[in-house]
Amino acid sequence: MTRLHRQDPHGHVDGNALAGPLSELFAVDVTAAEGRCVSCGLTGPIATLMVYDRAPGMVARCPGCDNVVLRLVRTPDAAWLDFTGMTWLRVRLPAATPP
Repeated sequence: MTRLHRQDPHGHVDGNALAGPLSELFAVDVTAAEGRCVSCGLTGPIATLMVYDRAPGMVARCPGCDNVVLRLVRTPDAAWLDFTGMTWLRVRLPAATPP
């Protein structure tokens, strides 16, 4: 699924830019997941992060304090994902259906 993401005059796009790359790693839409910034404590969806994607990888910063929250780098045979800027990541799962 292709998502639209906003371009900011400061050179970043919103966290929806992570939807495609993260969908290769996770079975759920991670942009809808919520995270908490380790620096300022701001909690919100990954889609609200400020993503800088004009480099070999993607860097996502907190919209509240500009702290680096997430880094994603792809190589031909691996993906490197760094969440050290978050205290937690909450991913909502679909309700289980009875057997």
